[in-house]
Amino acid sequence: MAGAIIENMSTKKLVIVGVILLLFQAFSFMVGGLIAPSPTTAVHYLATKCVDTVKHHQSTKWFMPWGPNQCDKIRDFDEAMAKKIEANNIVFAVHIPLPNKEMSPWFQFMLVILQFDIAFKMYNQIEDGALATIDVGLAYRDDTLSEWTEMAHSIEQRKLSCNFTTTKTYENEGRYYECDLLPFMELGNVAHKYYLLNIRLPVSERKKINMGIGEIKDIRLVGIHQNGGFTKVWFAMKTFLTPSILIIMVWYWRRITLMTRPPVLLEKVIFALGLCMTFINIPVEWFSVGFNWTWMLLFGDIRQGIFYAMLLSFWIIFCGEHLMMERNHFSIYWKQVGPIVFGSFCLFIFDMCERGVQLKNPFYSIWASDVGTELAMAFIIVAGICACLYFLFLCFMVFQVFRNISGKRSSLPAMSKARRLHYEGLIFRFKFLMLVTLTCAAMTVIFFIISQVNEGHWHWGDYTVQVNSAFFTGIYGMWNLYVFAIMFLYAPSHKRYGDEQSSGDAGASGEDIQLTTTITHVDGPTEIYKMTGKEAQE
Repeated sequence: MAGAIIENMSTKKLVIVGVILLLFQAFSFMVGGLIAPSPTTAVHYLATKCVDTVKHHQSTKWFMPWGPNQCDKIRDFDEAMAKKIEANNIVFAVHIPLPNKEMSPWFQFMLVILQFDIAFKMYNQIEDGALATIDVGLAYRDDTLSEWTEMAHSIEQRKLSCNFTTTKTYENEGRYYECDLLPFMELGNVAHKYYLLNIRLPVSERKKINMGIGEIKDIRLVGIHQNGGFTKVWFAMKTFLTPSILIIMVWYWRRITLMTRPPVLLEKVIFALGLCMTFINIPVEWFSVGFNWTWMLLFGDIRQGIFYAMLLSFWIIFCGEHLMMERNHFSIYWKQVGPIVFGSFCLFIFDMCERGVQLKNPFYSIWASDVGTELAMAFIIVAGICACLYFLFLCFMVFQVFRNISGKRSSLPAMSKARRLHYEGLIFRFKFLMLVTLTCAAMTVIFFIISQVNEGHWHWGDYTVQVNSAFFTGIYGMWNLYVFAIMFLYAPSHKRYGDEQSSGDAGASGEDIQLTTTITHVDGPTEIYKMTGKEAQE
């Protein structure tokens, strides 16, 4: 009976394959650590205070902070009061990027964070639960001579969360509050060279607009975008890995179809894992360099969510099929796979509630409201807890598999030395693969938690998680190498163990003793090998 490649390949060849995969894994870390720059760059901007006179006040007018057509500027609000300029006629202008620089489609996305510089005044303090109403417009152009084209306009509200660390006395007037960063804008594509933000803070006592928000002195923005150098390395990895996984997947399925039986559950799941890996590998991001596809961030999240769901489900089924209980039935895994699918669906809904809406309004943020912030924080916390619980459950399943194998090892001492060494080698190979699976799961869970925290840290304060390029490229390379190894090692082997054995062994009969499982036998994933009672007495 033919077995899997992991069962029949010689130890020497298996070690060579393992070393090659290990070298590629090390290379994937070095690509990020030695070649690629940091994944993202943060650029700080200070808004320029422009004056919009009444006779020129119109919604289509754009105010440039510098350059040949720069606006009329004031230094501070004291100058505005001296010139009798009303707050409604002041426009905070921010040009992205800084002078003599250009934005690039290689930056992939742009996230903008806002922070108010608010001075303490006894007669104008920040009220509890104060809301800042922001009238903001976004425009773009691709050269310094053309007119600005409006890209988005919205009136948004952001809740101020500020603390004054000293006593509120007249002596401390002029000191600044410590205010949290506020989510402001997110673009899923950076298709233009220059962007211009015009921000107004309209004041209306009758409508209670922007009352009780303190004395705002300045507006600071932080623009975050992906580094172009990292993007090129990332695209190169995807372009290189896509054909390698596609080729091994076609080769694997061809070997499955050449067998005389229909594919079993574990074979189908391995093939589905290869499909999901190929789906996330396909470098469609190359098109985002030439096309203004603002939905690329959302599409990337959906692809990654599908892969996460498939990978987590695969590990459950992979361990379950080796527990020597009822096998080859997907229905018995619904209690484990069901929560994974439900969690992935919740992740999709959460993503659509923010990035889906941002396709129409880039200034929208689920973090802008109290309810949205609580939901987002709860999601991040619950997702982290669920990821840890999943890993613990997977460890328990691996422990059960190892315990079942150990219970069957009692049959080995009765065998001949050659057969005992062969079977002990198979058990070692299988255990080693299970430990590699557990390591891959641990790294995936860590990467998921850190990526969620890293995405949310701008929204809840100064706490920052630095995730370097080596971690991104290393984990991505690990996923591809793991899927490659699984499809290669669990493909049916043309080599048959025992061909060199006597024909008497082939006709042995007696009670079968199952030690572990694979996927290559007629009745499905039943065993790597069977030892009859007669063989055990050799």
